[in-house]
Amino acid sequence: MNKVKIIVAGYRGKMGSEAVQMILKNDEFELVGLLGHHEVVSEAFGVPVFNKKEELIGLSADIWLDLTAPSVAYENTRFAMEAGFRPVVGTTGFTEEEVTELVRLSRVKHLGGLIAPNFALGAVLVMQFSKIAAQYFPDVEIIELHHDAKKDAPSGTALKTAELMAQVRQAHYQGAANETESLAGARGAEFEGMRIHSVRLPGLVAHQEVLFGGKGEGLTLRHDSYERSSFMTGIALGIKKVMQAKELYYGLEHFLDL
Repeated sequence: MNKVKIIVAGYRGKMGSEAVQMILKNDEFELVGLLGHHEVVSEAFGVPVFNKKEELIGLSADIWLDLTAPSVAYENTRFAMEAGFRPVVGTTGFTEEEVTELVRLSRVKHLGGLIAPNFALGAVLVMQFSKIAAQYFPDVEIIELHHDAKKDAPSGTALKTAELMAQVRQAHYQGAANETESLAGARGAEFEGMRIHSVRLPGLVAHQEVLFGGKGEGLTLRHDSYERSSFMTGIALGIKKVMQAKELYYGLEHFLDL
């Protein structure tokens, strides 16, 4: 059986280090390269370590697993496809225009790929359940809670959830027509009338609540990732699925039988 050869970009981070261990333990995967930042070692885990992504051109690899930072996510993903690697990206912060451009490039290159705002299967299911619920409960707010080292707000998961609900929800502004904020930002960020609130605290990993309100009733959907190991099942699934895909997809739900 031919193993899937994987490069991990951002291997020193908390997600990256967890992913490296998952790959090393999976008999179907083979770690072939690592990309870091200001590295002082040339090898780790028995594979070469690189400081610059351009040094990876020509390396025999199938997958570019990117767990870096929003500031370099688009550039890295574009580079990966130009180099012939299938990107599996867990970094958030992409604009709609960037995703559209990357999908276009993947079709030109005939390369499968995946950008996943969240790799936890439970989080993906909550996003899908939220889309269903928004057809019947159009008044909804999102609260996302993450560790205090997270750089982007709101989270990619919260934005993806809002985008999915917007596909079926009639856009309207929520709350009192004449409401005012005595403290700017108190009502959170606004997305097509929905509100998104971001919490950043030490001790958290990744959590989200989607709160729906209706006449005389409420509905709350919540997902909690207590450990980063919760993302590894989705990463492994994404790696396997993009090997058969012919273009890049935005969201792990495209690879689930929902």
